[in-house]
Amino acid sequence: MRRSLTGTMGALIAVSALTTTAWADGVDQLPANEKKIYEVVDPQVPLGASAYKDFKPKKGPPWKIGYASSYAGNTWRAAALDAVMNDLLPRSKKAGLVSEVVVTQSDLKDAVQIQQMRQMVDDGVDAIIICCSNVTALNQTIEYAYKAGVPVFSFSGYVTSPYAINGAANHAQGGGEMAIWLADKIGKKGNVLLVSGIPGFASSDSFDKAAKDALAKYPDIKIVGEVAGKWTDQVAQVEVQKFLATNPIQIDGILTQGAQENGVLNAMLQSGRDMVPITLGGEASAACYWRKNPEWINAGFHIWPPRREMQQMWEIMLRTLEGQGPKVQSFLRPVLPFTIDDVRAAIPEDCDLNSTDFVEPKADGWFPSAIADQYFERPADPWKPVAQ
Repeated sequence: MRRSLTGTMGALIAVSALTTTAWADGVDQLPANEKKIYEVVDPQVPLGASAYKDFKPKKGPPWKIGYASSYAGNTWRAAALDAVMNDLLPRSKKAGLVSEVVVTQSDLKDAVQIQQMRQMVDDGVDAIIICCSNVTALNQTIEYAYKAGVPVFSFSGYVTSPYAINGAANHAQGGGEMAIWLADKIGKKGNVLLVSGIPGFASSDSFDKAAKDALAKYPDIKIVGEVAGKWTDQVAQVEVQKFLATNPIQIDGILTQGAQENGVLNAMLQSGRDMVPITLGGEASAACYWRKNPEWINAGFHIWPPRREMQQMWEIMLRTLEGQGPKVQSFLRPVLPFTIDDVRAAIPEDCDLNSTDFVEPKADGWFPSAIADQYFERPADPWKPVAQ
């Protein structure tokens, strides 16, 4: 998908507005092509060596896995959970690798998620996956799990604990690239509305800071408002509608995070205003509007593909439990731009403007095995049945 945008997206690769972080020991072990992904990154993202290089699980497979989600109220979370229950878990059971998955959700309450994770550890899970959590609130609990021999994997976001493994897109890169694209699309001048995800959560804050830094390079662009869509279309629609109703100022473009762009789009459609460029992160509903209006924008961005991100984290977890030795604390993926041709290939002409699905990279396009192998000391096929 990236090749089709080589000409138009070339300027986006060097996002000079973002913070450049020196590589730590962990990232230094990666090949040059992967190190490039870490050149521009949120400075809080842990880049050191993994605490699980020589990890051995308490017992052999099949393993019991905990999934302590912080929220269940949007289509993105539903797609990620669907990937677990209807793809990754059945495949893992067939291979003799996983026996069950215990699922909880804390409704954005850190104290509840902490209690749920500790209960999982006490109940004998072999690993825990968490999603999109506060960067520091869970650290003591993650250490509690580590001391009990239970590794914690933070997917689609990061935590700062040295006892966790993080897996996500480079959200700083994504925020910067999407901001630069929007600036170019509106002629490098005008008023921008920023629609955050959940303030205080790692991926949301990383994206917003990088986006603001990038837009600050354009003296004729002004961020005239900020609202929080909470990665939920219904919430984003209401918040954007309220802003538009109470602020008659002209809006020239909207920079939004993923899993809420359809709500932003619907707010604009119902406002009576002329449509403006809106950043797209993969929701099939908003992509459907683009398919029906091909002149509207010229690029979308894979930065939160729910099934691909969950598959990435699941395979990192399997490899760690199998003793393959992760080299790094944080597994970051580059943001992948996609085109109208990619959308046409993914959804039909009579697509649904209210779809809850996502346009995602191909199964081997996000974290292919050949790349994943480079992140482990003793790489092997994570799906190969393990002798019990």
